[in-house]
Amino acid sequence: MTRLLLDSSAYIGFKKRHPEVIETLSQAEEIWMSPIVIGELRAGFLQGNKRESNERELRMFLESSRVRVLAVNDETSDRYATIRVSLKKAGTPVAANDIWIASSAMQHGLPILTSDRDFQNISQIIVRHFSPI
Repeated sequence: MTRLLLDSSAYIGFKKRHPEVIETLSQAEEIWMSPIVIGELRAGFLQGNKRESNERELRMFLESSRVRVLAVNDETSDRYATIRVSLKKAGTPVAANDIWIASSAMQHGLPILTSDRDFQNISQIIVRHFSPI
C-alpha cells in the first residue's frame, strides 16, 4: 500500500498541477496531512486574495476518501524532541514546523512528499523529493 504525508509544498504542487506530484498522488492509496501543514496553508490563505476559494478547495481535498489528517499527540512530541536535539547536535538548523511534520512522519512510518530540501537533513524519515517547477 502506498501511503504519503504531504508537506505544504506538495499540496501547492498538487493545486498547481505539478506533473510529478499529480503522478505520485494518483498512485497513493492513502494521503496524509498534518495539522501543522494545514495551519501553514491556512496562514498563506489569510495573506492572499483568494482565501475563500482556497479554503473551499482545501476542505474538498480533506474530504476525499483517500485523505486523512494525522493527530498530534504525546508520542509525536517525544519524536519532535528526539529530532530537534539530533539536529541541534549536528548543527543543522531546520524550521520548527518541519520538525513537527517530520515527527508525525516518523511516528506513523510515512514518507514525506515535498520539494523542501530541509527534510533531507532529518535522517529519521524517508523523503520523496520532487523538483519545483
